[in-house]
Amino acid sequence: MHTMPRPQLLPLTATTTGSATTCAHLSQRRRLSTPAVSCLTAVGRLGRLLNGSLQLTNILGTGAYGVVYSAVDINTKVRYAVKCLSKLTVDGTPLEHSQAAYQQREIRLHYLASAHPNVISIFNIVDNPDCVYLILEYCPEGDLFVNITERGQYVSNDELSKKVFLQILDAVEYCHSLQIYHRDLKPENILVTNHGDTVKLCDFGLATSDAQSHDFGCGSRFYMSPESLESATGQQYYMYAPSDVWSLGVILVNLTCGYNP
Repeated sequence: MHTMPRPQLLPLTATTTGSATTCAHLSQRRRLSTPAVSCLTAVGRLGRLLNGSLQLTNILGTGAYGVVYSAVDINTKVRYAVKCLSKLTVDGTPLEHSQAAYQQREIRLHYLASAHPNVISIFNIVDNPDCVYLILEYCPEGDLFVNITERGQYVSNDELSKKVFLQILDAVEYCHSLQIYHRDLKPENILVTNHGDTVKLCDFGLATSDAQSHDFGCGSRFYMSPESLESATGQQYYMYAPSDVWSLGVILVNLTCGYNP
């Protein structure tokens, strides 16, 4: 760890290098990324009813190929998060086959992992001509990043930090048992609920079921393992499971200290 710690945990966007063009496209699906989805299109969906009762009410975040909305069931008043994955590019043409396949992979792997209590649940999938809607569990307390840096929820609270970190660890262990490797573990991709006592893993946009990769530089740089950054040592590939474990270690430092190692 650096002897002069950063004063706060800085927001990070995913950085990609080398041959990881696939990751470069996918990793833009972030809360802090520059959105490529038309804002008018995103705003134009507000008020839309899904399945006759679920109304989109607000935009929670945007990414390169999708928008996350808050929504309410007009009959039960239960709130949900809805992730809209666009089937179209910014100019209105259909996605390339490879990009559409990445979206289907995200949906499939997230659905499999969501059986775990510390992974955001997928309640339903609505397939429309222009996009796919994932009806998700709603966490009104935001992500772990905000709760660490802005609310001071965990730093100097070792018991709470330990409690939520063990939840994250259990969720990742469960994913790995299913041969699902997240590849972008960081506080922005962990949501908080139950007054900070419960955390849930989200955003499987970079997740894969491959155990190893030749694509270096895929993920968010401060959370990436050294071997995944580049092939400077001449290695031809790296393993995803150890890279996820490295990211967990960085998150633990975030929780307990409020900055990056």
